[in-house]
Amino acid sequence: MHSARNEHVNWITFVYRYRAYKRRLLMYKINKKILMAIFLSLFFTGNVHSEKLITPKIKAIAFDAFPIFDPRPIAKAAEEAFPGQGEKLMIEWRSRIFEYQWLRGLGGRYENFMRAAESGLVFSARKMSLELTLEKKNKLLSEFMNLNAWPDARTSVKVLKGMGLELVFLSNMTEEMLSNGLKKERLDKFFTLIISTDSIDSYKPDPEAYNLAVEKLSLKKEEILFVAFAGWDVAGAKWYGYPTFWVNRLGAPLEELGEIPNGSSRDLSGLIEFVLKNNQGK
Repeated sequence: MHSARNEHVNWITFVYRYRAYKRRLLMYKINKKILMAIFLSLFFTGNVHSEKLITPKIKAIAFDAFPIFDPRPIAKAAEEAFPGQGEKLMIEWRSRIFEYQWLRGLGGRYENFMRAAESGLVFSARKMSLELTLEKKNKLLSEFMNLNAWPDARTSVKVLKGMGLELVFLSNMTEEMLSNGLKKERLDKFFTLIISTDSIDSYKPDPEAYNLAVEKLSLKKEEILFVAFAGWDVAGAKWYGYPTFWVNRLGAPLEELGEIPNGSSRDLSGLIEFVLKNNQGK
């Protein structure tokens, strides 16, 4: 008798829980594949390597370009252009792009990302005594205008958008570069804004560059989660006052700049987990 009663109670409990679960699914209005990603992120919590939750509810996410876009095809093109020298060229070129951006910013001689990339490539090839033909230069630079998304990007931004968040870019890349990549990968419908620091002739980590998202979204900085790809961008965003998540796809060490991210993981599933935890009950 008691056993039958207990089974009846357990069945009623199951029905209520199932109905509550269905209500949650309907609230998100996203497909089964994406819901599975949310489910897995709730139960497999080891993906976030560091975690410091934020007091306010996250209302928007401002992405740097490379948590969404995959830079590896650029490196592949460099190796194809200069067999056996591609990796070394990429290291030199990548450093020179940022050095030129920051030097020009400090010196009041601004040039946009693509111009800095071109100058950095020309110098790097000359330094390595590589014959950079016009064809090779144009091919390498065109990779920046034809960016591919990381394999997890589409599913992840669907999940985040389905959670009611505003998604924007806040990047040193030009608006054209970002827009081309979004349209190519059919991700443009998920992003509210493309915010390029080119609009103010500056680059992150200039505080005015980070402030663009606050101005455009009309939100408090504490309500915007900045998502970085590079360690220096983690520090810059934290200096400005953004809660910051590091999508550390390359497994890079933390920069010695006196700041740590609120959370970090190797891919975007950790970001979903972090936002779900932070916004729970708020």
